[in-house]
Amino acid sequence: MSRPLPRLGFSVGDLAGIGPEVIYKTLLDERILRLCTPVVYGTATALFDEFPVAEDAEPLAFRQLRDAADIAPGRLNAVTCWDEDFHLAPGQPSAATGQAARESLLAASRDLKAGLLDGLVTAPISKDNTQGPDFRYPGHTEFLTAYFGAPESLMLLADDESGLRVATATGHVALRDVPARLTPDLLRKKIQLLLKSLKTDFGIDKPRVAVLGLNPHAGENGLLGGEEIAVVEPVLKQFLHDGHLVFGPYPADGYFGNGQFRQFDATLSLYHDQGLIPFKLLAFERGVNFTAGLPVVRTSPDHGTAYGIAGQYRADASSFRAAVFMAADIWRQRQEAAEPRSAR
Repeated sequence: MSRPLPRLGFSVGDLAGIGPEVIYKTLLDERILRLCTPVVYGTATALFDEFPVAEDAEPLAFRQLRDAADIAPGRLNAVTCWDEDFHLAPGQPSAATGQAARESLLAASRDLKAGLLDGLVTAPISKDNTQGPDFRYPGHTEFLTAYFGAPESLMLLADDESGLRVATATGHVALRDVPARLTPDLLRKKIQLLLKSLKTDFGIDKPRVAVLGLNPHAGENGLLGGEEIAVVEPVLKQFLHDGHLVFGPYPADGYFGNGQFRQFDATLSLYHDQGLIPFKLLAFERGVNFTAGLPVVRTSPDHGTAYGIAGQYRADASSFRAAVFMAADIWRQRQEAAEPRSAR
């Protein structure tokens, strides 16, 4: 018996950025309605009727809803998040576009928690412009971790085409604060989350994971820093002792430069840019940001608001489209993993 398609909510991000454009271009793909039931959180007329598109662009027909309980399978759905008139001003972020981004995200998150959605795909926000009384978080990952009561989460960048997966242990943290945050307990939790996600969300029975060093040349035996010896190596030895294929610490520059990452199912970087810079160099147009460790499925494109090209119909929708595909795939993988073996 075929299971129903997942209902995926799309939060629209900062409306002054390329969020509306990449959503629009993604929904033009005829494969979308075969993979999921999309639900855009924002007034469709405001988002797309005034949207600057190519002259021969196809129109999109939405069912505009007040309540996600009325989502219709096989259709493009839009849930109203604001009633006032809203005129797009591409490339011009404002308090109004930040508020719209918050309202879209909060409404979609409420419906996801209520079981009216099966997953969430978030368009890019400006972390600064989205701040408000009901949103005091560095980004989507931290908000969703708190909102869904997860004790920990993990930012995991993935590219299905190449198989490249890069996670980051400390996430949205100032670089000066990384060494203090990087405790054995934190590292242990992040590796556990990564191993569990690779098994449950990506269907890899015995994942191979590489962990990078914090310092240049992974500390050079303590000469260039002691975190590898004091923190990283003892944790990795324990994972190996427990039968997990977790290796490192590897010097980050050579690891990516010589293609060593191809020997592993995923790589854990120790701070944000250490992992995200090489990932985006290798998979920027296809990469997906997945939040591992949540009880719900959440993905996003691996790029930002791109205010500089907003409204010019130049944005590449490949990453957002890949985020939709991955959200649907992970939802199905979790459904299958949850079934008793006799029912498969």
